[in-house]
Amino acid sequence: MTRTDDISIKLETKMPGRKDSFIVLLGRFILLYWKTIILILWPIVLLPLVIINNEEMYKCLYVVTLMAMFWVTEVLPLPITGLIPIVLYPLMGILSTAKTADCYMNDTTMMFIGSLVIAVVIESSGLHMRVALLIIKLIGCSHRNLSLGLFSVTMFISMWISNTAATAMMIPIVDTVLLELETQGLGDRFIFDESSTEGEEEQGVERQKKPTHTTMVYYLSASYASSIGGIGTLVGTGTNLTFKGIYEERFPNSPGINFASWMLYTVPAMIVMGILTWLWLQIMYMGLFRPNSNDAKAIDIGKHGEKVAASVIDKKYKELGPVKWSEWIVGTLFITVVLLWFFRKPGFVKGWPSYITDLPVKDSTAAIGLTILLFIIPSRPDFLNAFNSDPDKRPTKSSPALITWKMIHEKMHWSLLFVLGGGFAIATGSSSSGLSKMLGNSLSGLKDYNAFTILVLVCLFAECVTELTANVAVANIILPVLAEMSRAVHLHPLYLMLPAAMCCSFSFHLPVGTPPNAIASAAGHIRTNDFIIAGIGPTIITLIVTVFSWNTWGVYVFDLYEYPSWAEPLNTTLTSSL
Repeated sequence: MTRTDDISIKLETKMPGRKDSFIVLLGRFILLYWKTIILILWPIVLLPLVIINNEEMYKCLYVVTLMAMFWVTEVLPLPITGLIPIVLYPLMGILSTAKTADCYMNDTTMMFIGSLVIAVVIESSGLHMRVALLIIKLIGCSHRNLSLGLFSVTMFISMWISNTAATAMMIPIVDTVLLELETQGLGDRFIFDESSTEGEEEQGVERQKKPTHTTMVYYLSASYASSIGGIGTLVGTGTNLTFKGIYEERFPNSPGINFASWMLYTVPAMIVMGILTWLWLQIMYMGLFRPNSNDAKAIDIGKHGEKVAASVIDKKYKELGPVKWSEWIVGTLFITVVLLWFFRKPGFVKGWPSYITDLPVKDSTAAIGLTILLFIIPSRPDFLNAFNSDPDKRPTKSSPALITWKMIHEKMHWSLLFVLGGGFAIATGSSSSGLSKMLGNSLSGLKDYNAFTILVLVCLFAECVTELTANVAVANIILPVLAEMSRAVHLHPLYLMLPAAMCCSFSFHLPVGTPPNAIASAAGHIRTNDFIIAGIGPTIITLIVTVFSWNTWGVYVFDLYEYPSWAEPLNTTLTSSL
């Protein structure tokens, strides 16, 4: 029996004739039903917003505040909260049902669907695993090199598939390598927690195991690298696409966000963040620059240890077999769609759509075009033997396509579409109802503050809040506000919105902060206090790199030197230097 079980039994045991006080009963009731209490009371608490003033902007504020609380506390699943505007907007006279529903299926959501399909087919083909193992083999198999290879591979793969999938893919590789090294007597994966008392052991209380510092580096690397790598491309994580959708919805006359300019800024920043975060883990837990420390001695596995680790990686690679037809085709199509995204509107040359049509073409066209091809191209080249002279080699049935609807149904994260749609609905409703203008007027006093100071505070706020709730939910709440703040202080909207969107991905302190953290915590038995300490470095690194890289390289890439006329809601042209 564990200590928790023992405490629970004591709490539930009642002394004869003893009655719990009302305060105790009320406390238990609140702990059990706090979600239901918020669901019932919060809409009532907000009613004065619409009772005192019946204007559309206050009705919209009611819906936005309601959704913000539900998203932060997660009293309802995030996707279900995202659907609230479809019910309340028409009934409260903010937007019609048709206009509200349009927010849930636009260029950004179509691109998101296409990116999810690409991620699913890459995972199904095994291409990501082959690339990962090849890179790790090239970098080397000492503990330091192996952790660098793991970090680099996870960061790269997370640029193209979900952060959760990237982390989940790397954890089995880590487990296998560390287990084999432990079997060979080259280091322990876990140690027992010495904080348990002798009395507890005598009572049969199981001692908790905790990871060694070396083990922590591997699991934390998988988690942190996936979060950092997610900022590298527009399709890397949901917060990037949330930002793109809200920005283009709020500023329809802006040039928009294209794949090339995003990568041109984020990839250098991502690499710097990744290197510094890896160095932080090495210094903290692997004795870098401390050659005589216990941590440094623990990772010295010698040539024999490196051979053991290399043999594990080599064995896993051989298990994949020779490169399959599906891997070649998926790899070729993947490179093709990335090039189409990058060269749609690269800036330094004419984009490829301009040679085909005068109509505007967005990135979702290439994403959905690839998706259709994946349903057409067969996963095996059996058709090449259809006329073979040897009857045994002729196919007896047609090969399935590279991707099937069953695969999509089982592996696609459809729910995030409703979270994205809810954010876009907030942006549209705020603009239509006049809430945006009201917020802009109320924030006009911020003009007296330095732009750099505002940026630091916004990024710090985003990184802190995203530790407590879902990244996409945080982005949906703060980005519309930042859009109006930009108008109020006459800053280019991108100046605050894009770095804030990036910072929404940087959750490093809590296991529940983001799915990669939860996966690493469960697999590596990493305690919350260890996560809190380890996350100090990445939080400071990502904040500093984001702020300073944005104020230098980012301002240059996106040409943020002047306040654009298209940012104004009215037909006024205002320019203001950053």
